[in-house]
Amino acid sequence: MLSVGITGGIGSGKSTVARIFEVLGIPVYYADDAAKRLMNEDASLREAIIAAFGPETYTNGILNRSVLSSIVFNDKEKLEQLNALVHPATIRNGENWMRSQTTPYAIKEAAIFFESGSHAGLDLIIGVYAPAALRIHRAMQRDNITREAVQERMNRQIQEEIKMRLCDYVIVNDEQQAVLPQVLSLHKQLIEMAAQKR
Repeated sequence: MLSVGITGGIGSGKSTVARIFEVLGIPVYYADDAAKRLMNEDASLREAIIAAFGPETYTNGILNRSVLSSIVFNDKEKLEQLNALVHPATIRNGENWMRSQTTPYAIKEAAIFFESGSHAGLDLIIGVYAPAALRIHRAMQRDNITREAVQERMNRQIQEEIKMRLCDYVIVNDEQQAVLPQVLSLHKQLIEMAAQKR
């Protein structure tokens, strides 16, 4: 089976593209959702977070997001420390999930494949590209946040142009080109590639 990644910066529409693949019957692992789930469900990860950031990060065994956010939000070192705990657990979980799939290919959706090093276990990566102005507009509307807040998140990710050059395929989601034909064409290619891999 082919293991495929989908990535793109904030507001690029990578989740929308991933959902189209789901409609086509391809299972998708959403890394951000999994990370949030694992911070509650993975006992060793929970213990590591408590050890690093204090018992107040959990209330009755459930992650207190606002407490943890307030600790790491403006502290780059603490954020890196949190990521160093969460990323390996998410990568492991994603690899186990990928091994359990039975379709010709399966997809892992994440914003930071290259930044976290989790692209290493994938056969190929699809980038979802949108111009910066459009990404900022979408993220402001979706998350109800300021332009500055979006810009801050964008600054934490590697430059979009560099990210797209690292990808094997790029789907353009700029509201000028239709996304569906691009996905359908790629779906067909991936099915063929998976058949050759067998």
